[in-house]
Amino acid sequence: MIDRVEYMERLIAYRDKPVIKVVTGIRRCGKSTLLALFQEYLRQNGVPGKRIVAVNFEDYANRHLRDPDVLHAHVLEKMRPEGMNYVFLDEIQAVPSFEEVVDSLHLRQNLDIYLTGSNAYLLSGELATLLSGRYIAIEMLPLSFKEYAGFIGTANLEDAYREYLLFSSFPGALDFRGNAKHVADYLQGIYSSVVLKDVISRHRFADVMMLESILRFAFDNVGSPLSSKRISDAMSAGGRRIDTKTVERYLRALTDGFILYQAKRYDVRGKQHLKTLEKYYAVDVRLRTHLLGKAGGDVGHVLENVVYLELLRRGYSVFVGKVDVLEVDFVAMNGDGQAYFQVSASVRDAKTLERELAPLRGIGNHYAKTLLTLDNDPDGDYDGILRANVLRWLME
Repeated sequence: MIDRVEYMERLIAYRDKPVIKVVTGIRRCGKSTLLALFQEYLRQNGVPGKRIVAVNFEDYANRHLRDPDVLHAHVLEKMRPEGMNYVFLDEIQAVPSFEEVVDSLHLRQNLDIYLTGSNAYLLSGELATLLSGRYIAIEMLPLSFKEYAGFIGTANLEDAYREYLLFSSFPGALDFRGNAKHVADYLQGIYSSVVLKDVISRHRFADVMMLESILRFAFDNVGSPLSSKRISDAMSAGGRRIDTKTVERYLRALTDGFILYQAKRYDVRGKQHLKTLEKYYAVDVRLRTHLLGKAGGDVGHVLENVVYLELLRRGYSVFVGKVDVLEVDFVAMNGDGQAYFQVSASVRDAKTLERELAPLRGIGNHYAKTLLTLDNDPDGDYDGILRANVLRWLME
């Protein structure tokens, strides 16, 4: 098992707090492993195994517990009156009306509840309504570059980055490291599970081919502004008509399934969110390559994808910035304020450097501004704008 330190620290920080811990993320990103690691942590810190109740609803042996009444009774039967009990319900969306079960269990004072789910719907439906203010969400992603490089144990960051892109950030793909075909087979299984179980079956889409076409189009255009009209026009040009409202439904379903991430636009000077020309990013660069059936090229947009996901891991809400007619790749916001990032494969060419610095120079406030590149050069400073090697930044 790979220690997912940042996620573990969050679970530990919220241990025994009167809130439900909800871990969400795409299938096979490591949610079940995280729960197993946390259960081991509890045992090592004095919690008897009899006070830990764990159910994985993907396990066929637990199919009877998908009945909400049976599940509720099962948990109450397993509870011990002495001390805190820890309940782990993995892939809880498999249980009809699970929200009511969780709401009832949460009434018990000596129950600490942990849930996982593979669809953002988990936090946008009845659970959010019933438990408003009584849960915290931990959004999990596949392995970061730092986690991957630490696992393979190489000191050469350039080699590690090439391998990271080639063999996928999904933890399970490490079992097939070095064999691109086996990795492709593994990713096809993940893709089929996400599309069939978490998108098509939930939303009851009839046109599977159209859904896949839209996903491929979004993957092929990571880092480029997209609109539902542009996608609709592209599909129609290919001989398949689809209206913009249906495109929006498909995109929402794909983002709900965590296979696709949306970055909305933000007017930096006007300090307002914009409603058009969002950008989309893939949950895993190698999954993108697998679905598109091509590799190589597009170095800048791939790097942008990696940086976007890393900013999410670091707890930021991430937007595409607009500064007059210029664009800042990422406006990263958290409770401490904002930070701005430009991403470029290389800025050794003077004109490219000036082009990438221009949006950051136009912002005019005192928040941190960083230009990240693959150039293996010493860090630079341009009137307060930091230029840094992106691989070293990813290892921070």
